[in-house]
Amino acid sequence: MTTLTTAPLAGLIGRLFDEADKVTWADNPAIANLSQDDHARLMQSKTEYLGFYGALKDMPLPVSRETGALLYMLARSSRARSIVEFGTSFGISTLHLAAALRDNGGGTLITSEFEPSKVVRARENLTAGGVMDLVEIREGDALKTFATNLPESIDLVLLDGAKALYPEILALLEARLRPGALIIADNADYSPEYMARVRSAGSGYLSVPFSDDVELSMRLG
Repeated sequence: MTTLTTAPLAGLIGRLFDEADKVTWADNPAIANLSQDDHARLMQSKTEYLGFYGALKDMPLPVSRETGALLYMLARSSRARSIVEFGTSFGISTLHLAAALRDNGGGTLITSEFEPSKVVRARENLTAGGVMDLVEIREGDALKTFATNLPESIDLVLLDGAKALYPEILALLEARLRPGALIIADNADYSPEYMARVRSAGSGYLSVPFSDDVELSMRLG
């Protein structure tokens, strides 16, 4: 029996995934009409991400069910007590990570989301799941919200916000990563700069593609 697989969290997560399955890119005219080239450019832009993700404010943009389970397992097995998440959205990944914290005996998850309406939705979901007490939501651009007041030691990081900013977010957190800390980067293929950083020899990381859309890295030292 785990927090993830029992009420109220199990039913809530199942419902949120089911709701997310019904939302497609075609439901958002601002995005559906983009060419493939324009979509790829916006996904990798360091200057247009606020407008791009602002247009997606009504879309849940969740991790996959498999990645959600992976997040729980990695946080649980590593006995994480201090987690940082870049990109809250509706809080589906946050719920998985907070469940692991609960089962690890407690801790803190700091997550950042720039879209106010998504902060409201995430807070509602985390409260309904009974894990809001473990989570601090920082509203605003993560380049600013993660610039100060970070934990002394970070055990696990999820990168799932604007893909082009993965290198900058990692740089903000890097000094606080404990040896053995895990970094999970969703859709990391949209950030070749990040991939080159964590995979390069002497980078201070051991990094492997864990699935088609997830890069799993470990801080060495």
